[in-house]
Amino acid sequence: MRIAVTGGSGKLGRTVVDSLREAGHEVFNLDVAGPRESTIRVDFTNYGETLDALLGVNDRHDGVDALVHLAAIPAPGIHSDVATFDNNMLSTFHVLHAARRAGITNIVTASSETVLGLPFDAPPPYIPVDEEYPARPESVYSLTKHLEEQLAIELTRWSPELKIVALRFSNVMYEEDYAEFPSFDADARLRKWNLWGYIDSRDGAQAVLKALEFEGTGFERFIIAAADTVMSRSNSELVAEVFPDTPVRGELGENTTLLSIDKARRVLGYAPQHSWRDARS
Repeated sequence: MRIAVTGGSGKLGRTVVDSLREAGHEVFNLDVAGPRESTIRVDFTNYGETLDALLGVNDRHDGVDALVHLAAIPAPGIHSDVATFDNNMLSTFHVLHAARRAGITNIVTASSETVLGLPFDAPPPYIPVDEEYPARPESVYSLTKHLEEQLAIELTRWSPELKIVALRFSNVMYEEDYAEFPSFDADARLRKWNLWGYIDSRDGAQAVLKALEFEGTGFERFIIAAADTVMSRSNSELVAEVFPDTPVRGELGENTTLLSIDKARRVLGYAPQHSWRDARS
C-alpha cells in the first residue's frame, strides 16, 4: 500500500514508518517537523494544507491508499489545556475529513489508554480494564481522545465504506527506556496511573500494521499494550495494595498486562513480541 503517516517523526511514529517500510509498503511521513529529505511538512491545523498533502505533493506522491494518524500533542501537561484541545481536535477533524474527501477509506488513528480513566485516582470499575465500559476522560488531553473516537464513529456512519480503527496505545517505550523499570518496584503507586502498563514501540507498530490489514468497515477500538506489566512484583500484590476494593474480572496472572489486549489479539491477530524482561536478561 501507499500509506501516509501523520506524526511520523514522533516517538511511536518513527518506528511505525520504519516497520511499514520493512513490510514492503511505500510510506510518506507528514509532520510539522522532521528531516527535509524524509518529511512532507504539514500544519494539520490548516485544512487546506492537510487536504492538499493527502491528495498529492509534487514528486513525492499523487495520492495514498491508507492513512495512519499519529500527529498530536502526545500527553497532558506539555501545553496549556486550551492549546492541547485546539491542536488535537482541529488536527484530527482536518485529517479525517480530508481523508474522506480524498477517497481514503482505510484509516488507523492513535487513541490513548487515558480514555480508560487514567491516572485512576478514581479506581477503574474492574481489573483488568478493557474496551467494554464507557470512556472516563480525566484530563483535557484524554477528553480530546474520547471526542476523536466519537468523531470517527459519526464519520463512519456518514460513509459506510469507511474503516477507522482507533488504537488506545499504552505508554510508548524504546528498548533503552527499560533500564529504569527495575526501580519501579520500590513504590507500587509510582506507576499505578496506568495500571503498570506500557507498549514497546515495535509492538505498537505491529498493531498499526495489523489494523491496516484488518478487513472491515465502520469503527473499532482496541487497547494496545505489552503482554506484561512494568513491575517484577505480582499483580495480586499490586492490586491488593493499591486497588483493594476494585472487582477483579477473570485471572490476574503473575505479571500479565492489566490493560486487557484480549480483543486486539482476537480480532486483529495482535501478538506482542517484546518485553522489558527480555532486554534485561
